[in-house]
Amino acid sequence: MDHAQEHQAHSGLYRLMPGHQGPVDNGSALAIVRWMVGCVFLAEGIQKFLFADALGVGRFMKIGIPAPEVMAPFVGVVEIVCGILLLLGLCTRLATIPLIIDMLVAIASTKIPFLITKGFWPAVHEARTDWSMILGCLALLLAGGGRLALDGILQRRAEARRRPGTRT
Repeated sequence: MDHAQEHQAHSGLYRLMPGHQGPVDNGSALAIVRWMVGCVFLAEGIQKFLFADALGVGRFMKIGIPAPEVMAPFVGVVEIVCGILLLLGLCTRLATIPLIIDMLVAIASTKIPFLITKGFWPAVHEARTDWSMILGCLALLLAGGGRLALDGILQRRAEARRRPGTRT
């Protein structure tokens, strides 16, 4: 197979075919996951301040979170800061840890009681975003932000500076 045929084989719809073993660009896929998770957390964190009665302090009081006047703004700031970090791909792995904890607390404080009172399928429906965010964060925790993240860009620059014969 010549170069042109090889390029054609590894581009377009051929990549979707079963058994395709061509090169994979995980940077793009990880960027999509980072943006999905980052946008959701950024928006949710902002809304804890914009709609404090429904989504911030008032909600935390309703579901029994201790010190809701402290915890709601704290969680809001964590969601905003970590959401921005994920969008940028900066400290990606580290940023996922508080978000995973955030989601586990959300499931324990809201979805498990919902499961007990409403049943399995309504609880599954209600928890779909929570589980999606946990799984997205776990993927980023394991894989990192990818080559399109600032983490990846900064790492490549640092490696280039360490190589002999390169300018700093």
